[in-house]
Amino acid sequence: MMAWLQLGTMGLIATIALSILLTVADSGVPGVEAEKGGPVEIVKKETHPVLFRQKRDWIWNSLYVEEEKPAPLPYKIGQLKSSQSAEVKKFKIKGEGANGIFTVDDKGDLFVTRSLDREEKSMYHLTATMYDGNNKMIEDSGDFVVQVTDINDNSPVFPKAYNGSIMERSTIGTKVVEVTATDADDSTTANGELRYSLTQDLSAFEIDSLTGVISCKIHNLDRETKSQYVVVVKAQDMRGMASGSTATTSVTITITDTNDNIASFTRKTYELQVPEDHKLNEKIGTLELEDRDLIQNKEPIFIIPNDINRVFNVELSPNKDGNLMLKQALDYETTNSYTFNVQVRENLRNLVFPADNLNSAVTTAQVNIKVLDVDEPPVFSQHMYTFNVVEERIVDNIASVTARDPDRANKKIRYSILDKDCPISINPSTGQLSTLRMLDRELEAKHMFQVKAQEEPNGLESFVKVNIMVQDINDNKPELAVEDIFICENDNANTVIGTLRATDKDDQPASFSFSLASESSNFSIRDYGNNTADIVVKEGPFSLDDPKDYSVDVRISDGGRPIQTSVTKLAIKSCRCDARRSPTQCKAGARRMGVSVHALIAILLCILTILVIVILFVMRKRYQKDSLASMKNSGEIHEQLVTYDEEGGGEMDTNGYDVSILSSACHDGSLLRRPDHHPHPSLYAMVQKPPHHSQPTACKGDMAVMIEVKKDEADHDRDGFPYDTLHIYGYEGPESLAGSLSSLESSSTGSNLDYDFLSDWGPRFRTLAELYGVDGHEYYHQY
Repeated sequence: MMAWLQLGTMGLIATIALSILLTVADSGVPGVEAEKGGPVEIVKKETHPVLFRQKRDWIWNSLYVEEEKPAPLPYKIGQLKSSQSAEVKKFKIKGEGANGIFTVDDKGDLFVTRSLDREEKSMYHLTATMYDGNNKMIEDSGDFVVQVTDINDNSPVFPKAYNGSIMERSTIGTKVVEVTATDADDSTTANGELRYSLTQDLSAFEIDSLTGVISCKIHNLDRETKSQYVVVVKAQDMRGMASGSTATTSVTITITDTNDNIASFTRKTYELQVPEDHKLNEKIGTLELEDRDLIQNKEPIFIIPNDINRVFNVELSPNKDGNLMLKQALDYETTNSYTFNVQVRENLRNLVFPADNLNSAVTTAQVNIKVLDVDEPPVFSQHMYTFNVVEERIVDNIASVTARDPDRANKKIRYSILDKDCPISINPSTGQLSTLRMLDRELEAKHMFQVKAQEEPNGLESFVKVNIMVQDINDNKPELAVEDIFICENDNANTVIGTLRATDKDDQPASFSFSLASESSNFSIRDYGNNTADIVVKEGPFSLDDPKDYSVDVRISDGGRPIQTSVTKLAIKSCRCDARRSPTQCKAGARRMGVSVHALIAILLCILTILVIVILFVMRKRYQKDSLASMKNSGEIHEQLVTYDEEGGGEMDTNGYDVSILSSACHDGSLLRRPDHHPHPSLYAMVQKPPHHSQPTACKGDMAVMIEVKKDEADHDRDGFPYDTLHIYGYEGPESLAGSLSSLESSSTGSNLDYDFLSDWGPRFRTLAELYGVDGHEYYHQY
């Protein structure tokens, strides 16, 4: 504001001085003309008068408006003046707020029509123009400024919340955080000048009143004692005078951690128990530590005695405690307890001296470990066994697999092999291995199986893997490996017609030698001693029309121990060749080998199977035919009659269908009988009704007809069983043949039963037949 006032004053002074100089120049003051000698001289040299333009300018007063000043009526803030004198003047203004906020009258007085806010707009730029009574512009546009002066109408404001942090044990004066408040009033005046101060907790921190920087004023900040402070900062304008406006904010200051405490055991003695079968590299227990620092500054180092270090080890847990780990397998029978001391110290590289708990920390603790006895499974002497066995031999003692009971009971161990098809057997008591059959390296060079060791009688068990490596011997004969060999008609003596090579299934390196097994008049073998040989023509030429087939018997020796030899008949084709000895026409030579033995066996088995099937089919047909013939020639054919849901017909049920019909011959000969035998009753009793003139015979009934049909079907069914079953459903007698139930017409001595068949049962039933039989041959058959 002061700068604007100084600038306006200097401009006003310069304007007044310039106006005076221009006035003096127009009145012809000699001093002025002397100063302008140049122009005057030029004017004098002219033959006509020279016109000089009179310089006119505005004369401004200082124009200021106080903000927030009420304006119920427009009030004057200044006057527009010009060096131009005129009787009648008229002013016009343009620019920011012209003719609205600011107005001017004919005298040049400038008025404000309403209250202004400097914080909204602190300066208005306007332009003034002056006219005479004839509305002719007599003063060109001139720029002027209306400034709004400030009053203390705004309070300080903190634009955001502040948080700070400082490490514990920081030195005095360490900066924590800088706070800044704002004030909308003019910052060049006291209205906008702020001062800062703390209103609470002045023990650990202070603030710079001008910059707002909060710093530490003590050197013993301790996070473990107090990890957070909250201070209240006050900002006040008017340079902190009591009349100034104020604003406050709270600042949270966090004390960050540093490694200023050493780790300490929570106990002086740790008691732990661990079973002897505890797995290696797994935790046994935890040695808890106390460290007041945060976990990132908890850096303990554990030290255990060297003789214990091979069995146990201490590793850091996620919480930076000590996990006691097992490095070596425990054995209750050997050592059942351990006692040792463990030390802990802090990583000195990051430790701040002196530590706060240096005198109170427990840095050495005793650890007592009790080993618990566990029934353990047998332990093999090796983790895996590998033995060698020579092929093609029965070996009674390959080697032994041994296991022991690690417990004090030392129970006996029983051995077994899990694989049932394994060619190796094991002695259940000693673990000695032997072969069940001869092994063949060419079929299987390695046998793998598992041996189970179990405590007797039915205790714990363990398993181990056993590998049997089959060693090779020279037990395979060499085999000839050669492509088709042919001779040409014009081949002469010493012509090489083919090269011989051999293969051997044995693993041993072979040194093959070739020779003729039988003398050949046409060919010879030339052995080079490098596992190859050539077939050479001994005598030629040859003719394609010759019916003779050429071949040689090649003997091959592999040179092993023992030496294996083989003889192979090699067929040689006869061909007609061109000049380059390329065959153009060949006669097929004899095959080197016929059908294999396996193929012949398969063919014979197929033929035998077909023959057996045909014989079985013929026998079955014949058996069915004989069974049917014997059934027809037999004296009786038993058939079972099963009746369901049958309603009784009174006394005539026995005549509705007579069961004896099924076992007796009919008069019409429907059942087969032997021609040389007379009719005779069956073994079943012949239950008959006495003849009655009004009753139809049983043979005439529907039941009899149906039974005849069933019997005929059974006779012609060759695939049926010997005994047929007749199922009769819902058959009811046509009427009651009992007649009157009165006893008047009945005979007290008559009987409707015929027991004459008892005479055919032999001497033992003769007396019974005489008592109950009838005279002569009065019995009759219904069929």
